[in-house]
Amino acid sequence: MNRWRQIKLQLRMIFTAVRQVRHGSTGAEFHAKYGNGLLVSGGVFCTAVWAYVLTQTGLTWNLSPVGKVMPKEWREAEEE
Repeated sequence: MNRWRQIKLQLRMIFTAVRQVRHGSTGAEFHAKYGNGLLVSGGVFCTAVWAYVLTQTGLTWNLSPVGKVMPKEWREAEEE
């Protein structure tokens, strides 16, 4: 019985996709209507999250140690 439900669901999904393509409702209206707004709001959200991470979380970034690390003096191995 479970297999029959799965086949029925797959057929329904296929027929729905065929009907959408036949009638031309493939989602072009959605992108034309909301595309730019979603793109801008996503960019603003991403920028806000990274601004928070960089300024408020207290992460220590592994920056270059050049000029901060001083080498120790070389010493010869002690002879016995």
